[in-house]
Amino acid sequence: MALVEVAVKMNEGRLPQEVARFLHVASKRIDDFTENTRRQPIPAFVPSDFVAAYWILSAIQEQSQAVGTLFCEWGSGFGVVTCLAALLEYEAYGIEIERTLVAEAEKLAADFDIPAEFVEGSFVPADADDIAVTPGEVAWLATEGPDAYEALQIELDDFDIIYAYPWPGEDDILGDVFEAYASEGALLVTYNGLEDMRVRRKVLRRRRR
Repeated sequence: MALVEVAVKMNEGRLPQEVARFLHVASKRIDDFTENTRRQPIPAFVPSDFVAAYWILSAIQEQSQAVGTLFCEWGSGFGVVTCLAALLEYEAYGIEIERTLVAEAEKLAADFDIPAEFVEGSFVPADADDIAVTPGEVAWLATEGPDAYEALQIELDDFDIIYAYPWPGEDDILGDVFEAYASEGALLVTYNGLEDMRVRRKVLRRRRR
């Protein structure tokens, strides 16, 4: 198997009123949370570009790029992107290693009556230690803790779209985990900063003749 780049044209415009209101409230809650925890910040908690995430997921949907609607966010934090996926009628799940953030995500989804589900645990499969190796200590790539996929009762290779915001230098590592465990045809969507959204599809590697 291999990962190939997928060209997805983002038709950005005015956000739907429901989405704009949700993002306004979510951003305010994240700002308040960050201020209240600044003496003991949560490692690696950096919000994604939510507007860009909405438009890329919307474009994938409009252009029928995904083979299905089962969505998972790796390192879901406050759950904003997972909720956006649910608003776009994906069946949306978020995996987060920090229990405090899982609670915040669940509250945000409940307050807007958004059918998104969140679990505490690692998105890295327990037997992927040899793949998810990074220099230093990166909490969100940990394989310890609850088995998120067991809690969801959904296997990683069941998901049609995986979304993640990799820490600098970890995009290739996430790609390796995705290539090893995702199903053929699944999409990996990553936010790489400065509004850069990358979309890759897992495909059969062609044999050389």
